[in-house]
Amino acid sequence: MLKQEIISPQKSTPLRKNTSQRLTIKIGKNKLDNIFLINGNSFITENITDSNLIIKANSYYMVINNGKNRLDLLYSQDISNHEVIYDPYKYESSEKVNYKAEFFKKRYNIPEGYIDTLPKWYSFKFTYQEYNLIFIRPEFGLSIQTHKHRNETWEILEGKPIIISKKEVYYFVETGTKFYNPINAYHSVINPNKEADKFVIIRERWDGKFDENDINRVFNPNHYTKLFFKHVKSRQKPDYKLRKKSK
Repeated sequence: MLKQEIISPQKSTPLRKNTSQRLTIKIGKNKLDNIFLINGNSFITENITDSNLIIKANSYYMVINNGKNRLDLLYSQDISNHEVIYDPYKYESSEKVNYKAEFFKKRYNIPEGYIDTLPKWYSFKFTYQEYNLIFIRPEFGLSIQTHKHRNETWEILEGKPIIISKKEVYYFVETGTKFYNPINAYHSVINPNKEADKFVIIRERWDGKFDENDINRVFNPNHYTKLFFKHVKSRQKPDYKLRKKSK
């Protein structure tokens, strides 16, 4: 039985799906200013009240502790049978080996002319002059972040991700869908797929100043370590549709 949960600072619950009855989450009132909350299609970051902690039947929910003290959650029902859609800490203790460009080039027709890469153990980014191509590993998510100096537009190329954009959450998004993330808006990508080869793929365009240091990670379950980049100039500007290589 699971009716109580302790959330450490800068940690979160899994993203779960409620069952067929309403769920109420109890958190001390003095702690409500220190959480972010996913409740169904809403991403709530301020002025959270007890009414926001009522989860409708069959709805998704997640509590993020942004405070400096632990959170004690009390649930109105046993949540042990609630489906876990995304557990940010499932692989926290696993070996962390960064992906290499060759891994993706063997599996996909990656456009030539990329000027930089950003390898991580949970994602990989190819940077071109006018866009980024981002791969997110199954069962992982990017940090929830904002930018001060650029707007971003995302196009979903593959993988049916969960998208946080501004104050909304979108589930299992279809290929071809686009999202506009303006300056200072919260945004993130979660790959809920369980199959090891089902990457989420996103094409990211921007306007304003593109700089990897222009990222404010308000919640980062992957414990990102700052990396430095060598930028190589290129006049090539390929931009054609990504597709899997024929077997």
